[in-house]
Amino acid sequence: MDTELARTFLVVVAAGSFVDAAQKLHITQSTVSARIQRLEELLGAELFTRNKSGTTLTPAGQQFQRHAASLTRIVEQARQEIGVVSGFRATINIGGRIGLWEDLLLRWIPSFAAAAPDVAVRAIVGFEEDLMQGLIEGRIDAAVMYTPQARPGLKVELLLEEQLVMVSTRRNAASVPESDYIYVDWGAEFFGHHSLAFPNFSGARLAANVGWLGLQHLLAAGGTGYFPIRLIRESEARGALHRVEHTPEFRIQAYLCFSNKIESTALELALATIRRAAREADLARH
Repeated sequence: MDTELARTFLVVVAAGSFVDAAQKLHITQSTVSARIQRLEELLGAELFTRNKSGTTLTPAGQQFQRHAASLTRIVEQARQEIGVVSGFRATINIGGRIGLWEDLLLRWIPSFAAAAPDVAVRAIVGFEEDLMQGLIEGRIDAAVMYTPQARPGLKVELLLEEQLVMVSTRRNAASVPESDYIYVDWGAEFFGHHSLAFPNFSGARLAANVGWLGLQHLLAAGGTGYFPIRLIRESEARGALHRVEHTPEFRIQAYLCFSNKIESTALELALATIRRAAREADLARH
C-alpha cells in the first residue's frame, strides 16, 4: 500500500474535512478525494461519511485508523534508521549503554565527524538486550556494551576494561556500604565480585541500573558508590569525590559488537575510530 494514501487518510481524520486536509497537505481537494477513493477501493470499504459539516469515520474507518497510524510510523522509523540523510553519502547507526556513551562514545563523535564529514551518525542508547536485537535485525551497525551474547553473524570484540572504584562525597568514608550507599548494577560479573567482597550487604536505599543516574544522584545528594574511573576523574580532580581507602577495585569489560560482514567503508572507519577513542580513554585512566 502507498503510505501517502495512509498519511492523507490520517490528515483528513485530524482536519475533519477534505477541504482543510487539502490545505494542510498543500494539494487540491480533488487530489485528496482521489486518494481517499483509491484507498477505499484497495480496502473494499467506505472509510468516511461525508456531510455538510465535514467528515466522520465509518466503523471501517475507525478500524483502519489504527493500522494507518502504525503503517506511517513504521515507514518513518525505517526511513530514519536506514535512510541516508540529505547532504551525506551514508548514515551509520551506533548504539551503546548510556554509561559508555558518556565520556567515550560522546568523545568519539567529533573525531569521527572530522574523519568522515560526509557520513551522518544516528546515536542509539539502550541496554544489552535491545542493542543485540538491533544488531541482529540490522537496525544497528555497531554497538558498545558490557555483557553481549554470542550470536551467529556477529563479532564480539573486547574494546576496553573498566576499573571500578568506590568513591564518596565524604572524606574518610567507611570502607563498607553504609546508609548513603548507591548500588549501580554494572552487570552479572560485578554483582558476583561485589557479593563476595561485601557478604553482609543487604541492599541500598537507591539502586540504579544506569550508572549516569547513580552518579548524578551521588553528586547532587551525596553518598558512596562504585563507578568507572573514567567517569569520576573530573569530579575527583576538583575535590567533589574522594576514593574510599581500603576497598576492593573491580574490573568489567566493555565490548564492541558488529556484523561479521562489513560492506561499508563508513562503518569500517567508525569501528577504527571507536577503537582509537577506547585506547585514548584507557591511556587517560593511567
